[in-house]
Amino acid sequence: MQIHQLKPIHKLKPRKRVGRGGKHGSFSGRGTKGQLARSGRRLEPIIRGIIKRYPKLRGYRFNTFDTKPQLVDLSLLDKKFKEGDKVNPEILLKSKLVRRIKGRIPKVKIMNNGEINKALIIEKCLISKAAKEKIEKAGGTIK
Repeated sequence: MQIHQLKPIHKLKPRKRVGRGGKHGSFSGRGTKGQLARSGRRLEPIIRGIIKRYPKLRGYRFNTFDTKPQLVDLSLLDKKFKEGDKVNPEILLKSKLVRRIKGRIPKVKIMNNGEINKALIIEKCLISKAAKEKIEKAGGTIK
């Protein structure tokens, strides 16, 4: 047997001619209008949609954990601590004057609200100028 002797098992189906009146009219079995009714490339490529939605970023970016410092007044320090006590963010957290932010010990800033009469040792805290003057006037130290 040679290639020119091969014959198909089934008969060839006649090609459907559509869009020429009769049963298959102007839409030719493609429904009416819309993206899927058009000729040529059918749907928008998926990757292109993702690229278009992706923001146009420049440079190196990452999610920072920089947060605003939690504010603590001088009057609270005067009430909660004794003469000569150390004050730092960890101790303020234990005494519940500040709370954790996203599971981390926050930055703390001491503000000038109220009066202080005790000499405290302040570490690792941001301090306003007026609060610094009052702490030093009361005999406290800032490290």
